[in-house]
Amino acid sequence: MSNDLMRFSVAMPEDLLVRFDRLVARRGLAKNRSEVIRDLVRDALVEDECASPGVEVMGTLTIVFDHHAGDLQEKLHSIQHDCFESIISSMHVHVDEHTCLEVIVIRGETGLVQDIANLILGTKGVQNGRLVLTTTGQRL
Repeated sequence: MSNDLMRFSVAMPEDLLVRFDRLVARRGLAKNRSEVIRDLVRDALVEDECASPGVEVMGTLTIVFDHHAGDLQEKLHSIQHDCFESIISSMHVHVDEHTCLEVIVIRGETGLVQDIANLILGTKGVQNGRLVLTTTGQRL
């Protein structure tokens, strides 16, 4: 695949274009319509690739929990050790006297990463969390 730039035109309603131009302006001086469209296309391709079964992905799972909740930290550590081949790293942040935030980096096949995230998110005492997936970048 060539990296030559190809031109194409896009037609859209004026009000949508005005809103899009505001988005372009918010993204800074180094961005123009073409750059922002390329960013949006890449985002859509990454999302589509991450939704495909069997694809290797990277994910960040961010969770919030009360560290005084029973044996929650022990359960979370146990899950991470059981999945050590997929858990790349984690960062633990003390939000206040009771609340902790943890960011866990997971790598593996889409379904496996989602299963690990669901296991952690479903652990009693985890207050909330979110998994964000991205590709390894090898196919973009």
